[in-house]
Amino acid sequence: QVQLVESGGGLVQAGGSLRLSCAASGRTFSNYAIGWFRQAPGKERESVAAISWSGGSTYYADSVKGRFTISRDNAKNTVYLQMNSLKSGHTAVYYCAAREGNSYDDWGQGTQVTVSS
Repeated sequence: QVQLVESGGGLVQAGGSLRLSCAASGRTFSNYAIGWFRQAPGKERESVAAISWSGGSTYYADSVKGRFTISRDNAKNTVYLQMNSLKSGHTAVYYCAAREGNSYDDWGQGTQVTVSS
């Protein structure tokens, strides 16, 4: 099991940027792929981006391609989500999760991102 803590959320104006961090502890961080998810009020949780254990492979939801960048620093046990050109539709609680096998089994508590228009 790996413990995950998100940080970096907050209130930002439309067009602004935020960088979220997902800090891990516990088992060997580099064994895990990491995904970012978000859940807006009244909506289901959706996948935003993901990165392989080595950082060599990434995935982005169509809605964030060109705006968000996922990266990781295994020496710091941290994954980042750089979010640029934010708009009100990006308002949500953002979660990171770890996947060693076929499913994301370990989740953080989430960090609130609010984009004001």
